Amino acid sequence: MQTIRGILFDKDGTLFDFQATWGAWARALIAELAQGDPVRERAMAQAMAFDLESGRFLPESPVIAGTGREVAELLAPILAVSADTLEARIASAAASAPLAQAVPLRPLLQRLRDAGLQLGVATNDFEAVARSHLHDVLDLFDFVAGFDSGHGGKPAPGMLLAFARACNLDPQTVLMVGDSRHDLQAGRAAGMATLAVLTGVATAADLADLADAVRPDIGHLPELLALL
Repeated sequence: MQTIRGILFDKDGTLFDFQATWGAWARALIAELAQGDPVRERAMAQAMAFDLESGRFLPESPVIAGTGREVAELLAPILAVSADTLEARIASAAASAPLAQAVPLRPLLQRLRDAGLQLGVATNDFEAVARSHLHDVLDLFDFVAGFDSGHGGKPAPGMLLAFARACNLDPQTVLMVGDSRHDLQAGRAAGMATLAVLTGVATAADLADLADAVRPDIGHLPELLALL
């Protein structure tokens, strides 16, 4: 991967540990939306494939790689509210999620930038939420896009190709880094190299067929790119 000139990161499960960040968020959101109704709590948890007892998402959860809109559409029938109304509430709750960095981000990202790499984020979250979550390191990114930024959501390659255009990069010189099959499928569709990390819910076996490499977390990027 020594021809890599840009790195595009997924956000949740890649820059941030998925279960540590979103497990606590989901439990709080379900409790808020259920308003003390245990039947609604169980129905929402089941729809999200979320284990209320352990506070963890199950591997098959549609929330893991889904967009904010898709989560709203999943829960709206249970709550008898419009998806538009619920989408706004989910976005507001997501902006204040308790973030757990997968590795210390600033030193890693600064090292990558110092090596001349251009950096971006392509997430199925809302762009505004992504920018809020990344505020401590936002200055180190050349590009941030969410599913609502006008390029579509993953696994379609729109966000990835928009990054390449914005940074004047050949997609073949970009590395897409993600923790889900959606991330890696988008990378393949865009003609990019792909790196799977295991700070989400998926295992190496779940991702290996779509990845050029698999590593425990993004902290292994300098070694992978021979920056040591």
